[in-house]
Amino acid sequence: MDTVELLKRVRRVEIKSRGLSDKIFSGEYASAFKGRGMAFSENREYQHGDEVRSIDWNVTARMGAPYVKVFEEERELTVFILADISGSSELGTKGVSKRDRITELAAVLAFSAMGNNDKVGAILFSDRIERFIPPKKGRSHVLRIIREILEIKPEGKGTDLSEALDHFLSAMKKRTVSFLLSDFRDEGYDDLLRRAGKKHDLVALKIEDPIDLELPSVGWLPMKDPETGEVKWMMTGSKKQRNKFKALELERSEKLNKLFARAGVDAATIRTDMPYVKPLMQLFDRRG
Repeated sequence: MDTVELLKRVRRVEIKSRGLSDKIFSGEYASAFKGRGMAFSENREYQHGDEVRSIDWNVTARMGAPYVKVFEEERELTVFILADISGSSELGTKGVSKRDRITELAAVLAFSAMGNNDKVGAILFSDRIERFIPPKKGRSHVLRIIREILEIKPEGKGTDLSEALDHFLSAMKKRTVSFLLSDFRDEGYDDLLRRAGKKHDLVALKIEDPIDLELPSVGWLPMKDPETGEVKWMMTGSKKQRNKFKALELERSEKLNKLFARAGVDAATIRTDMPYVKPLMQLFDRRG
């Protein structure tokens, strides 16, 4: 992709996502993702009813009278986006790929954070960390994140959610509001997801294409794994085979939902063939 075309794509994503962010999500975002930490505000003299544990003994000794520490809720947040750009993100059977959806969602969330004066950072990952973008504020930084997702050609094809979560936990010591955008075609990351859900306010956005759940009846169909390159032929004309495929995918989806619940992670499913405003609004409403 040449520079001119890249800038045009970045601008198109900005116009669409910023419009949604400004008109639809600004109020919902602020109420759904509140500052959870408590920051020191001031010292004041002890009053009847104050907790003894809030007494600042150093100031008390210096002033000759009891003083307490006053804390207030931290309003400023750090928002972090973990974006899956593995081979399976290129899948899209209805004109929009999973990567397209991930790009738009990342942009909407980043502009919502920017409108709330929050910092935004990102990890782009496949079966390795492809790019780490430290949190910063401002439009130019948000545009950089969008540009990186659009432009990057990942070295890895597979998906390693454990690697992404481990790197995230190591890099971000303070609590963040974080969004994990993936189709979750991976296993073995349960413990790291629980740790991330406990330390951070983590939201999982599962990106789904229609073919993930239901195969079309088109006879013999070559099914190429976008992450391994392996091709398997499947007789989609067989209703029994299609039903078996659907049942396995529904079972996998149910296991994933249970994993999110155990990990204390809010989740929503975003499809490539449907608008994503409604599921995002429903997610925000549940948290508001």
